[in-house]
Amino acid sequence: MSKSKKVIEHYRQVIDEFKTSNICKVERVILSPQSADIDVEFPQTSPTKKVINFCANNYLGLSNHPAVVDAARKGLEQHGYGMSSVRFICGTQDIHQELEQKVSKFLGTEDTILYSSCFDANGGVFEALLGEEDVILSDELNHASIIDGIRLCKAHRYRYKHNDMNDLEIHLQQSMERRFRMIATDGVFSMDGELAKLHELIKLAEKYDAILMVDDSHATGFIGKKGRGTHEHFGVLDKIDLITTTFGKALGGASGGCVSGSKIFIDVLRQKSRPYIFSNTVSPVVVAGTIKAIELLEQSTELRDKLEVNTKYFRQKIKEAGFEIVDGFHPIVPIMIHDAKLVQQMARDLYDEGIYVVGFFYPIVPKGKDRIRVQISAIHEKHHIDKAVDAFAKVGRKLGVIK
Repeated sequence: MSKSKKVIEHYRQVIDEFKTSNICKVERVILSPQSADIDVEFPQTSPTKKVINFCANNYLGLSNHPAVVDAARKGLEQHGYGMSSVRFICGTQDIHQELEQKVSKFLGTEDTILYSSCFDANGGVFEALLGEEDVILSDELNHASIIDGIRLCKAHRYRYKHNDMNDLEIHLQQSMERRFRMIATDGVFSMDGELAKLHELIKLAEKYDAILMVDDSHATGFIGKKGRGTHEHFGVLDKIDLITTTFGKALGGASGGCVSGSKIFIDVLRQKSRPYIFSNTVSPVVVAGTIKAIELLEQSTELRDKLEVNTKYFRQKIKEAGFEIVDGFHPIVPIMIHDAKLVQQMARDLYDEGIYVVGFFYPIVPKGKDRIRVQISAIHEKHHIDKAVDAFAKVGRKLGVIK
């Protein structure tokens, strides 16, 4: 514990500023497994409350799926709890290689490398492949993990305007003298549920001989007819050089991530990627559960199809109630409020109505773009969605958000 009064006072002021600015994040405590209906304490001194969860990345409802839980239990019994090692020492089991093969087959790529999270995957991909003679061109709304990964790399960096192909092409033209150029983008931008223009990005990558890297964390498992991701949605399955994604959202929701793509890149990452070389291998429990999650998706699109139906229904009903939303088809549905204090009050009032959502405000989103991000799941039933829409309408009228 720091004994410096100067240090303590500085950080006390930092926390006080968060609180007085109404941007202080509060952690709710869930006392049940992740599902549509959950038991929550908020704040921790209040009684436990049953609420419907509309803010999880549990898109397919696999976080507590019996088959996934059973597979994880068997993985624990057969392969142990942890490996206490990195992959190249004594941290590679047969199931780690099995998962890499299954991911490659599912995504339609040549090879895959596992990481403890997609944040680590994005932290390890740029530095290993690019140097100071290269250039990274990054969408200005990319996820923080891409931004942080790029910071670790010595390559020159350009931020192009969000989904603006003209601006990106200007940067590509201006960097012609560089050795390699990599375009980095989210497949789905998590605050708006908006997709990158992959078909146009591929044309530019081919025209200017650039590498294309896509983080598909909010797409893998449910976007595209078979849930393979944004590259399936756009019909470009074999055109993406590198895909990073997570197992911590639709594919069971535990942890773990990967880089999948051209084998030559994966080979280099195994030799040079620092988060891979110096971090413990993914727990056998998570690996076993994720293998089962992928197998379920390979067997049927039932969950993905139900998610699509639920999303269309919620989007239609919430618009009919009078709310402003960001249009699209993704199960991320941003309900725009444009006021940080109002967003937080609305989230609290919705909690009282039995609907668990979280307000997003600066610095998570730009000032004036405050919203409640609703996330739909295949585990939601029609009565869950109807209750949520009714609660939004009731609270929205009370706070003057809708008439």
